[in-house]
Amino acid sequence: MNDVPHHDELPLPDYDHLPVGSLGHRIRSLDADGVTALLDYERAHGDRLPVVQVLQHRLTELEDGAPTSGGDPTAVAPEAPLGEASDSLGSASRREGPAVNPPSHGDPTNPAQPRT
Repeated sequence: MNDVPHHDELPLPDYDHLPVGSLGHRIRSLDADGVTALLDYERAHGDRLPVVQVLQHRLTELEDGAPTSGGDPTAVAPEAPLGEASDSLGSASRREGPAVNPPSHGDPTNPAQPRT
């Protein structure tokens, strides 16, 4: 296994940190050589069974004539944070709950609570 590529030579940047669930989508644009490089690297390092199975399955698909997608394997992954999340209008989402009113007892400015 001397032909195992170095981490920096892999066709997917930051391969070691990709979730297994997104790996199948990220490798669809790789050719058989790229998938083989990832498979060799995985077997030499983590040897995670679900990852090996995904890579072997894709390699079999490619050998059977499946086309590669036109996607970019180096594109920003949806699981990678881009910064602050934004809503559909493009403004930053607030991750806070609704405003909480103070309890009526002990608040002298609350007119609903009679003062004695």
